[in-house]
Amino acid sequence: MSLDIQRKDISDAADILERGRAKDGMEIHSDRRLFMQLLAYGDCRDAASLAEPLRQAQIHGVLYEDINDPLGVALLTYGEDPGYFIDQSRQFLVRPPFAELQPKPEFTMLGRTYAIGYESDLQEALIERPRRRVTDRALRWAIWYPLRRAGSFEQLSAEEQRVILMEHGGIGRAFGNAGHGYDIRLACHGLDKNDNDFVIGLVGPQLHPLSIIVQRMRKTKQTSLHLERLGPFFVGRVLWQSDHS
Repeated sequence: MSLDIQRKDISDAADILERGRAKDGMEIHSDRRLFMQLLAYGDCRDAASLAEPLRQAQIHGVLYEDINDPLGVALLTYGEDPGYFIDQSRQFLVRPPFAELQPKPEFTMLGRTYAIGYESDLQEALIERPRRRVTDRALRWAIWYPLRRAGSFEQLSAEEQRVILMEHGGIGRAFGNAGHGYDIRLACHGLDKNDNDFVIGLVGPQLHPLSIIVQRMRKTKQTSLHLERLGPFFVGRVLWQSDHS
């Protein structure tokens, strides 16, 4: 009996599957997830000239113009295989025109989609929805930022964590249902040089509702009591998007 329990504990600890729950209550799981990376650059005097090389190279992603830097841009790329960022994206970026720009590593963000256990369609939640949101032609504005939770959150019970996350998620759903803005949630544990836990993307047709989402989130228990660090924030408008693929 004790040996069986020990084996189960080891198995659970090494479980890397994303888990959800079908409409009939049955647990579902998937080993697929989408990685997303944001790289920012300065000293770009002709942002429009970057679009055609991206299209020709068939890069999967989005090019933003930085609202806070008149010479700034950022490139968001994505793929299910993290090797994409080295085998395809990197090989493109080390050549002109991007090689001629000034990297801004303080804005570099890398994360992976994840499930929180109640999703009834894991492919939609983990792959299709985030990819569709960042390439939606109607969603022209974006705010991207990393965050790190305080240790106090991890010490809460599972039920206390659930209540706090429901409060946080309720704001996002309300803005999404109204068409004002949508979120992309990425885990970045061990993927971030500053040891952040998550990367958040907010996308929408206008900028001010995205700012209001951040403002409303400040009043939640998670943000006001259980965050150690937030930002830096990259704010941009879409200049180029690849097709949804």
